[in-house]
Amino acid sequence: MIVRQELETLGHCVFNLNYHLVFATKYRRSCLSPAMRERLKEIFANLCTSWGCELMECNGEEDHMHLLVKLTPKVQPSIFVNNLKTVSSRLLRRDFATELGKVYKKRVLWSRTYCLLTCGGAPLSVIKQYIEQQAQTEV
Repeated sequence: MIVRQELETLGHCVFNLNYHLVFATKYRRSCLSPAMRERLKEIFANLCTSWGCELMECNGEEDHMHLLVKLTPKVQPSIFVNNLKTVSSRLLRRDFATELGKVYKKRVLWSRTYCLLTCGGAPLSVIKQYIEQQAQTEV
């Protein structure tokens, strides 16, 4: 069975850029209630739309959030991630000031670190083999 990737087009390029993104709360404190996680999903979805991207999936636990996002080549991942963290922190601290104020004295929510993984498409071993075989084709 052959599985085809769904490709997007933009100007003069064809792409499929999917990322798995993980944010952890500062000091891995367990402070994200179910209501906060639902609000974060809304915030992330709105931000992705404003960047011309798509939030494909979002879920998390009390101390971290997982996002599956589809980006475009116009978006620099590190700048996008910084914007997601900054805006979501500001809005969540505004909307849940009392609850988060009990956990954090300073105006923080996310750890400075994050995890960003590419995903989708063929495994690296298959792509490597395909590229290796390019010079071996006979005319």
